[in-house]
Amino acid sequence: MEKPQKMPKVAKVKNKAPAEIQITAEQLLREAKERDLEILPPPPKQKISDEAELADYQQRKRKTFEDNLRKNRSVVSNWIKYASWEESQKEIKRARSIWERALDNDHRNITIWLKYAEMEMKNKQINHARNLWDRAITIMPRVNQFWYKYTYMEEMLENVAGARQVFERWMDWQPEEQAWQTYINFELRYKELDRARKIYERFVMVHPEVKNWIKYARFEETHGFTNSARNVYERAIEFFGDDHMDERLYIAFAKFEENQREHERARVIYKYALEHLSKDKSLELYKAYSIHEKKFGDKAGIEDVITSKRKFQYEQEIAENPTNYDAWFDFIRIIENEGDVEVTRDTYERAIANVPPANDKNFWRRYIYLWINYALFEELQTEDMERTRQIYKTCLELIPHKIFTFSKIWLYYANFEIRQKNLQVARKTLGMAIGMCPRDKIYRGYIELEIQLREFDRCRILYEKFLEFNPENCITWIKFSELETLLGDIDRARAIYELAINQPRLDMPELLWKSYIDFEVSQGEIELARQLYERLLERTGHVKVWISYAKFELTSETTEDNMNVSLARRVFERGNECQKNLNDRESRVLLLESWRDFEKDNGDEESLEKVLKKMPRRVKKRQKIVSETGETEGWEEVFDYIFPEDEMAKSNLKLLAAAKNWKKNIQPAVTSLSTTENQETNDNDGSKSNDESDEDQEENNSGNNDNEDEN
Repeated sequence: MEKPQKMPKVAKVKNKAPAEIQITAEQLLREAKERDLEILPPPPKQKISDEAELADYQQRKRKTFEDNLRKNRSVVSNWIKYASWEESQKEIKRARSIWERALDNDHRNITIWLKYAEMEMKNKQINHARNLWDRAITIMPRVNQFWYKYTYMEEMLENVAGARQVFERWMDWQPEEQAWQTYINFELRYKELDRARKIYERFVMVHPEVKNWIKYARFEETHGFTNSARNVYERAIEFFGDDHMDERLYIAFAKFEENQREHERARVIYKYALEHLSKDKSLELYKAYSIHEKKFGDKAGIEDVITSKRKFQYEQEIAENPTNYDAWFDFIRIIENEGDVEVTRDTYERAIANVPPANDKNFWRRYIYLWINYALFEELQTEDMERTRQIYKTCLELIPHKIFTFSKIWLYYANFEIRQKNLQVARKTLGMAIGMCPRDKIYRGYIELEIQLREFDRCRILYEKFLEFNPENCITWIKFSELETLLGDIDRARAIYELAINQPRLDMPELLWKSYIDFEVSQGEIELARQLYERLLERTGHVKVWISYAKFELTSETTEDNMNVSLARRVFERGNECQKNLNDRESRVLLLESWRDFEKDNGDEESLEKVLKKMPRRVKKRQKIVSETGETEGWEEVFDYIFPEDEMAKSNLKLLAAAKNWKKNIQPAVTSLSTTENQETNDNDGSKSNDESDEDQEENNSGNNDNEDEN
């Protein structure tokens, strides 16, 4: 029996943990590169000593090159290496044969043609090179590199006629602009200006771009042919016509005339171009024209250029956005300066025709000034009062007064009618404004008008209606009272103030109270002013009121010495207590600082020391930052004030609380001790009567009460 084959033993891996140093394929390749493991040593150099060895060497190299060509004939580098090696062996015929074989293989390869021709030129085979270039440009006439090389070779051989003939053959194919420029430069090198001019004539017809015409004209200008250059520019303008005008051509023509000191010609060219070119295609033309006028024009010409340029810019902005009222304002300002009334009026009509697209007052704020400026123009410049009146009326009809209005329009119209001595029309207009769309500004303007006319009864009526319309406006109450004060009716003014401060809602009550107090002080009623302060403090305990009250007491007139200081100090003390009860730390600090400054100026050291003891200590604290959802987002540092008075009050409260706790803890202990003594006495003196026991009990109870009192 055959023995079963045994499986080879495989060594068990004891440690399956990854190695500490991981080796990668990249690392292995890098180490091999560093150690030069795959670099073969160069073949040994051979020294050929006779013709047999040379022939043997050449045979082996040729066999290698031929083998490479048989493997892949499409690799151009194999042909080039083969031909270059034959050339290095001075075997020009063999090299030429190889190049011809390469061309048979791929006759469209530009590199083969260039290397082949380069070899012929290098070995001074001029006719071969010339024939080769002829073949190349015949097969591929659109390859400019062949033409460049061919013409360069002929020029280097000083065969100018041959080079010119090659250029002419090249130009028949109408190549790109650079080829024409090369031909022109060739002729210029030999001072053939007439030939270069003829080439330019053909050039601008083959490539009729503006820049080529400009090059042609500058060629004539550079060589001193001024009339020819001007003729070229004129022909170019005629060639392009009005349909294909280009600002670059006109700018170049104008600068040419400027260089010839023909400034009037340049100005005419600029103006002609600006008249015939569209605005969006003449930005650079405007710029060049303005620069020309700044250099050589007079003041009127410069202003005309700048104005034209700005008008063009504003026209563009208005065309893009007809509701761009700022552009309309600037445009109208330029038109007004020109002095043409009809054009200005027409521009205003164009501007006001662009009504804002929505009935939103923010859209109308700039638009309404177009109407105002239009009316002022008609009134002041043209002095057409009837047209001005019609403008105001049309504007008032256009405004949607039920949604919003413009008080200034009503007031401007009323003032205009007053200037025309139509007082009744002005009053009727303002009355209509109050009835349709009452506004504070309209009321004030109407009242101001009546004050100027000294119609005080009308002013009182208007103020009453104004207050019925808006009783919350404190300024109106103050102005009404000031009017009565000026008229000498003090009681009426005081009554107006009383009505004002009793209103349930006011927009600026502090201003009203201050005005009322100043009114009483101006009338010398110090006691009434003091009462007003007290009434105000009943409504609000604001720190500024206390400070103002103290300053009032300090400056008020009294008969006794140092009475003002005492009264002011008393106000500060009351204010401190009030702020303490309100627990407003910032206001309390502000009051104490004012009190301290007051004592420095008017008090003594004792009073100042008393205030300084009340000054708080500023401390830094941390508090939680709570989000809107109630979560804690972090901590922040804040500043707080600690007042000595508050600390003293807290310490007294702590002492009282400690005494109360001690009393609670000591009373049960005393009661238990008294009970124990009574039991011992009863045990020892059992023979005592009940009356004696009762007396002892009373004595013990009285002793306990005494102990509690002592405690």
